[in-house]
Amino acid sequence: MHIFYGKTALIDYLKSTKTIHSKIGFVPTMGALHQGHLSLMQQSLSENEITVVSIFVNPTQFNNLEDLAKYPRKLDDDLKKTEALSTEIIVYAPNADDIYDGKPFSQIFDFDGLENQMEGQFRPGHFNGVGTVVKRLFEIVEPTNAYFGEKDFQQLQIVRKMVDKNKLKVTVIGCPIYRESNNLAMSSRNELLTPEQKQEASLIYESLIGAKAKFKTNSAKKTEKWVQKLFKKNHNFKLEYFQIADEETLLTSSRKNKNKKYRAFIAVVVNNVRLIDTISLN
Repeated sequence: MHIFYGKTALIDYLKSTKTIHSKIGFVPTMGALHQGHLSLMQQSLSENEITVVSIFVNPTQFNNLEDLAKYPRKLDDDLKKTEALSTEIIVYAPNADDIYDGKPFSQIFDFDGLENQMEGQFRPGHFNGVGTVVKRLFEIVEPTNAYFGEKDFQQLQIVRKMVDKNKLKVTVIGCPIYRESNNLAMSSRNELLTPEQKQEASLIYESLIGAKAKFKTNSAKKTEKWVQKLFKKNHNFKLEYFQIADEETLLTSSRKNKNKKYRAFIAVVVNNVRLIDTISLN
């Protein structure tokens, strides 16, 4: 396994390794790797000649410094997990100075309003930070394909929009959500939960399944009220939002349209740990 901590050495290595026909798969992560991340790597390995994985906790996408400070960092464990999957994976594990040339910054993007919904309402500037670091990583790695989990579906749509608007030559591929045994969506933040809290957090997925059933015969507003009432009964959870939105525009709709695809989005805080999840309603 090849590990690079600086972009110059990585770029030089990729230039010496790839051919005109090589496809490069790229999996950007913030570390604390779990099975969901490994599934993205596995898909990249099966579809590309070269696979690059980045491990970098990006400071510009955190609007909460406490959240940034407590975000799990386990580089040694991450490298062991990656090598166990494949010794052919190339790992890029930079620091902020290497990514941002010594000056961390967030570029201002226009995502056609995608950034103003859900996460954008609760995490000001978050998606400018995401767009900035992903664009920077794409410029460094120059991937053919890039793999993102659908748990962060809003982020996935925003990355697609950024690629389209900047005319970048990369195909963005969304991959299925991996879940714990109790159906809690796998997340690096799950490590911050106690075993009891993790088990109780199965309520998040249960609420999504219930909402999917309700939405078949009820309006979005009635379905949202049902979920809100469900979480009011449990004082261990703080429901930040539950929203049913058009998959493409991420806008809420008061009336269902049979020609549109809808998705439910949820954000819940458990003991100061913020968890998100999503499910297709079609």
